[in-house]
Amino acid sequence: MIDHQYGLNDIVEMKKQHPCKKSTQWQIIRMGADIKIKCLGCGAVIMFSRREFEKKLKKVVEHHGE
Repeated sequence: MIDHQYGLNDIVEMKKQHPCKKSTQWQIIRMGADIKIKCLGCGAVIMFSRREFEKKLKKVVEHHGE
């Protein structure tokens, strides 16, 4: 399994595109036991368990500056 490094406000790309087809990129807006991401195309918010998120994550596009 690939170890992805991601954090709050990072931009990520998931394995499947959002049905709005406006963007393939998502912003992480909440981290904890669950991870909440927001579609950068339409603004829809989806929550995943950390395990499910890591399974569906394709790559980290941009790290938020610390």
